[in-house]
Amino acid sequence: MGRLEFEVTARRVDAHGSEARCKEAVIALDTDLAGNPGAFNPAELLLAALSACIIKGIERVVPILKFSLRDVRVHVHGVRRDVPPRMESIAYEIVIDTDEPDRRLDLLHDNVKKFGTVFNTVSPGTTLTGTLRRKQPCA
Repeated sequence: MGRLEFEVTARRVDAHGSEARCKEAVIALDTDLAGNPGAFNPAELLLAALSACIIKGIERVVPILKFSLRDVRVHVHGVRRDVPPRMESIAYEIVIDTDEPDRRLDLLHDNVKKFGTVFNTVSPGTTLTGTLRRKQPCA
């Protein structure tokens, strides 16, 4: 089987934050004990990684399935437990703006769950639940 390798470098900027770098991208990290509203904290980064994994998985299978869509939105909600510290549960909602039939939406969701790297990394260690639904037309 093929393998991909990834590298990220992080550094402390000051007592209020840090930054992570990968390729040409920089992400502000909330490492301030009091919190930093201008950066992602570690739990939020995990949820963002899951969101990105879901969207990238959709982008990967859209041409294979010849699936037509106009937009994808993902909302992720995580619940953290303090003792021991861990993400207890994660719930997601994927909203697709499409005219595809419901059975094709189910197929798309199955592909997201089956082939997502971050999805399959997070899934065994937490209660991961979610839905994929069609965007409702504006009234």
